[in-house]
Amino acid sequence: MQCLEIMGKKSFDQLIRESEKPVFVDFWAGWCAPCNSVALSVKQLAEEFSGKLTVVKINVDQQPEVAAKYQVQGIPALVLFEKGSIKWRATGALPYENIRGEVMKALGW
Repeated sequence: MQCLEIMGKKSFDQLIRESEKPVFVDFWAGWCAPCNSVALSVKQLAEEFSGKLTVVKINVDQQPEVAAKYQVQGIPALVLFEKGSIKWRATGALPYENIRGEVMKALGW
């Protein structure tokens, strides 16, 4: 599973720009109940698409500048990047099947 806690804006920006695989990002916070409920879906996504998708968790309390740069105004915020561009984004605790379907549709899988 590729579920990372990225430290620092530069390394995150570099990851989404230079990754050969699409990057799925979960913007979250420990105090956020919907974030905790979507965490299992994010983990499941990372496991199912291991080797095809990089899954990253960004704690908005620890990395507020990253959240601000990507205009995260509500959490959980789920954002899919491919070659540095946003392919899909959503806010709220979506069920796994919805997340999976949207990722597959956005990437043409």
